[in-house]
Amino acid sequence: MSQRHLLKSSTFRLALVYMGLFGSSVLFLLGFIYWSTAAYMAHQADETIQAEIAGLAERYRSDGLTGLSSVLAQRSTSRVGGNALYLLTDEFGTPLVGNLDRWPPVTPEPNGWLNFSLEHAGPRDEIHPARAQPFVLEGGYRLLVGLDMQGLQQTERRIITALIWGLAITLLLALAGGTLMSRSMVRRIETINQTSSRIMHGDLSRRIPTEDSDDDFDRLAANLNRMLDRIQALMEDVRRVSDNIAHDLKTPLTRLRNSLELLGASQEDPEERQQLVEGALREADGLLATFNALLRIARIESGARREGFRPVDLAGLVRDVFELYQPLAEEKGQRLALDVRVNAQIQGDRSLLSQALANLLDNAVKYTPAGGEIGLGLRSEDQAPVIVVSDSGPGIPEPERGKVFTRFYRLETSRSTPGNGLGLSLVAAVAELHRVHIAFDDNRPGLVVRLLFSPNINNL
Repeated sequence: MSQRHLLKSSTFRLALVYMGLFGSSVLFLLGFIYWSTAAYMAHQADETIQAEIAGLAERYRSDGLTGLSSVLAQRSTSRVGGNALYLLTDEFGTPLVGNLDRWPPVTPEPNGWLNFSLEHAGPRDEIHPARAQPFVLEGGYRLLVGLDMQGLQQTERRIITALIWGLAITLLLALAGGTLMSRSMVRRIETINQTSSRIMHGDLSRRIPTEDSDDDFDRLAANLNRMLDRIQALMEDVRRVSDNIAHDLKTPLTRLRNSLELLGASQEDPEERQQLVEGALREADGLLATFNALLRIARIESGARREGFRPVDLAGLVRDVFELYQPLAEEKGQRLALDVRVNAQIQGDRSLLSQALANLLDNAVKYTPAGGEIGLGLRSEDQAPVIVVSDSGPGIPEPERGKVFTRFYRLETSRSTPGNGLGLSLVAAVAELHRVHIAFDDNRPGLVVRLLFSPNINNL
C-alpha cells in the first residue's frame, strides 16, 4: 500500500478530522487548567499580601511607628520571605524603611492594587513584575506591601510549556494512532478491491479473505462472499440451462425442419400432407410450451405474483387436483388414494399452487408402473399444513435429489421419454414464492414429496 493511497483514503481523512476535534478538546481543557491554576495562584498571592498588611497594621497600632519599623527592617533583610516587598514612607513620600527605594510611579487600579516593574541589579539587569497594595496609617504614614511576581510568572511559563508539550504529544499520538488505524482499514478495503477486480476480470472462484474477528469488515466480507457464491451458482445455472436448451431443442427443431422439407416435397397425397402439417404443429406446440414454461418460471421467481395473493383453501385445492388425475391413474391401472385430514387456509396464488401440485402428481402417474399406488394427502405437522404426494415408482436416488429442481435436468440421460425437465423447476419456483419447503423421503419403493408450509403462512 503506497503512502499516496494512505493519504488519499477516506479513513485517513476521517482520522485527521477526529484528530482536529480531539486536539481542540484537549486545547480547551488545557487552557481551562492553565486559567484556573493561574487565577488560583494570583488569588493566593493577593490574600498573602492582604494578610501581611493586616498584621503590620495591627503591629503599628500596638507598638507604634518604632515597632512597625523594626519589623519591616527585619523582614526586608530576611531570606525567608525573599520575594516580599515593603516600603514605609512619611506623609511627604520620603522612604523610611523597607527594601524598595521609592514609591512605584504607577497609577493604582480601581481596587487600589499597584502593578509595576521591579529592577534588580546584578550580573544581568533583570526586570521582574511586582504587585503591591498601599495602606495609609494613622499620622499620615503610608505603607506599601507587595510581592515579587517573578516566581509566579515562571511557574505560569512552566505550566504553559507543559501544556504545549502535552498538546503536541497528544496530537502526535493521535496522528500515529489514526495512521495505524487507517493503514489497517485501507489494507482490508484494498483486499476487497483487489478481489473484486480479479472477479470482474473473470476469476469467479475468488473470495474475499476474512480474519475471524467478526467485526464489520468480516461481516461485510462474509455477505459479499455469499453474494459471489450465489452469482457463481446462477452463472453455472445459466450455462447449464443454455446447454440443456441447446440439447433439448435441437431434436424437435430438427424434426420440425424435416417435416417442413417433406411437406414442401409432397405434392400429390393430401393425407400425407395433412399428417406432415399436424406433426409440424405438434413440434411447434412443444417448443412453445417449453418457452412458455421458462417464461412462467421467470415471472414466478421475480416475486411479482405475491402482490395478488388471496386466501386459498388447501383442502379444496387438493381435492380438485385429485379429481383431475383420478381418471388418468385408473386408465393406467394405478390406485390413486386421497387422504385429507385437516382444513387449512393460506394466503397464496391458487392457480400456481394447483399447477405445482399437478406437476408433482403428473410425475407420480408418469413413473409409477401399472398396479402401483399413488397417494395425495393434506395433514398438519407442528401446527402447519403439509401436502404429501407419494408413489410406488422408481423414486429419486438421494444424490440426485438436490439437482432435480434445476431447469432441464432429467434423471434419464437418454432423454427419450416425453418432457422438457421444467416441471420440478416450476414446483421449486412456486414453493419459493409461497415460502414452502420441499422435502423428499423414501417410500420403499417409490418417493414421498412433502410440501411444508410455514406456520405463519397467513402473514405473507
